[in-house]
Amino acid sequence: MNVPLKEKKLLEVKLGELPSWILMRDFTPSGIAGAFQRGYYRYYNKYVNVKKGSIAGLSMVLAAYVFLNYCRSYKELSESLLDCFASGGVSPDRVGLVHRLI
Repeated sequence: MNVPLKEKKLLEVKLGELPSWILMRDFTPSGIAGAFQRGYYRYYNKYVNVKKGSIAGLSMVLAAYVFLNYCRSYKELSESLLDCFASGGVSPDRVGLVHRLI
């Protein structure tokens, strides 16, 4: 059974078909808004609007929030950490350990 390329999901598209599949997507503002709306409703119906709920949906949103805020302030955090090393706040033998963690 052959499915038209436009109707295939991303995981069903072969690597050679990927450029033409991407060009068939709707990149207008209404198309992008529709994609976000479909994603929201898919998430909502899978994790929030369920009979037997768990903390999984909320924990994913919280984890994404923490990750995005960390990415946003990474430069400031790394600079303050280096300032702490320069001021002698951390012993030199721990500097290598902290740099490996970053």
